Amino acid sequence: MPFNVEVVPRLQAAIDAMPASDHLTFLVTAQDKPFTAAGFGNYFRDTCHEAGLPERCTSHGLRKAAATYLAELGFTDHQLMAWFGWSSISQAQVYTRAANRKKMAREGAKLISGTGTGTPSDPVSQNQSRPIEKTGAGK
Repeated sequence: MPFNVEVVPRLQAAIDAMPASDHLTFLVTAQDKPFTAAGFGNYFRDTCHEAGLPERCTSHGLRKAAATYLAELGFTDHQLMAWFGWSSISQAQVYTRAANRKKMAREGAKLISGTGTGTPSDPVSQNQSRPIEKTGAGK
């Protein structure tokens, strides 16, 4: 599926540094042919192995890391879909849900006294000791 990516200055500099070619494919095999998805994954894994990187370094992992990073920056579901070429919103929501959980947890922590981030003037965030009433058979 085709997708659009903004050519930011660092990407443009990388493109400009590449040797001239007769086609618009930037990542090509040793035979100057476009990679297949599986072929690129194998190439990336082999390159990481040669560089002495951990086995967990994969092209898929890098893509997941980028999606996580962008979601945590505030990318919306539809922005992630456009950036990564996903046709299903559910794929983007994997990353935005996780980012939203982290954001909500951080914001929630501000309401809890003792976190160092709550405000003393906010009564919700103040820890007020109250005696606990015992009920039932254990009284």
